[in-house]
Amino acid sequence: MDILREEFQIIKERIKNKPEGSYTVYLTTDDSKKAINKICEKIGEEATEVILAAKDGIKEEIIHESADLIYHLFVLLAYSGVEYEELIEEFKRRRKK
Repeated sequence: MDILREEFQIIKERIKNKPEGSYTVYLTTDDSKKAINKICEKIGEEATEVILAAKDGIKEEIIHESADLIYHLFVLLAYSGVEYEELIEEFKRRRKK
């Protein structure tokens, strides 16, 4: 299993099982509107940090902040009921064009 697929599965499991102390659980346990707002705010914050790192040309920061952004996107997708395979299929569909 590739690391991104594995990370997505871990996020899904944490949303479902709600282990104590999990940051994923913190993001997703409020009512749906509050949870979506928290997740989206983090996505915006992380996207901004990726942009700033890129503008500064700091490769290590670009990598670090990109991983944070992908994690938060995965939380949004999993919380919204989107499966990893659906995302992969979308990439495949776009490749055929």
